[in-house]
Amino acid sequence: MTDDKNTLAIMLFGELLAADQSVRSWLTRVLPRGMEISHFSVLNSLSWHGGERSPAQLAETFNVTRGAMTNTLSKLEWAGYVHIRPDWDDARRKMVAISPAGRQARDAAVNAIAPMISNVVDELGEEQVRATLPILRALRRQLSQG
Repeated sequence: MTDDKNTLAIMLFGELLAADQSVRSWLTRVLPRGMEISHFSVLNSLSWHGGERSPAQLAETFNVTRGAMTNTLSKLEWAGYVHIRPDWDDARRKMVAISPAGRQARDAAVNAIAPMISNVVDELGEEQVRATLPILRALRRQLSQG
């Protein structure tokens, strides 16, 4: 890698890491009490997909181990935010669905987050945000392969 290309790559990752840290710090402050970012992420995913997902599918979606996802799901089940049941077709698997309380908690989190997200879009401009999304998606796909 040339020095210019190396510098560009380091600058890109530095900005990504700084943005990630800023977003995580901000989310931690505004999410409803007791809700972690991982909890919100799973509830949001279940809400968007509708229906049930297996813990393995969720782990793959978030690029985490099945053990890490099991831990998160256990906390969500304890809080009453998800229902976990055996898979009727394969007793070794489980299926996860968001509960009404989980949907309510997710909606409360979205309402807490919405003002900041709207402000970012207003400051950057819709056109710039729309142009950035495909780049971020491609970068995420690239990184999840390696």
